[in-house]
Amino acid sequence: MSDTQLVAASHKRSLAKGLLAGLIGGLVATAAKSLMEKVYPPRTHGEPEPPAVLAEKLAGHPLDETTKTVATETIHWSFGALAGAVYGGVVEYYPAAAAKEGASFGLTLAALTHETALPAMGLSAEPEEQTTREKTSEMSSHVVFGLVTETVRRTIRKLL
Repeated sequence: MSDTQLVAASHKRSLAKGLLAGLIGGLVATAAKSLMEKVYPPRTHGEPEPPAVLAEKLAGHPLDETTKTVATETIHWSFGALAGAVYGGVVEYYPAAAAKEGASFGLTLAALTHETALPAMGLSAEPEEQTTREKTSEMSSHVVFGLVTETVRRTIRKLL
């Protein structure tokens, strides 16, 4: 029996517990992803972060630096928590979603955001316009996000 099957067999499914475990995992993973991006930043030429662009689009005008920083961090952490919660809920009923210890989740999230949604919303460059550094940084930081989300989710879920 695989680890995923053992986890599924060892507890009764609970959407609430899955969402909570995933949310906690997503928050810890957001911190890990942020640290990873400090070591290997995706944007090195002053390009704005997608959450900052989104904050100003939502406001309808440029934001002062303090407001922009608060809005950017709020969006960044909220998205990480939400992504983790959704992941936790999905894994609760579809354990195969935790494949590769969460790395598959991280890569899928990167593809859905940085390769698809963010460029479509005008929040980042189109994939073909992104530098190799930006692509590899985003992919590697999202793998870290996925691995940490799964590790924390699995640990918290066992405790619930």
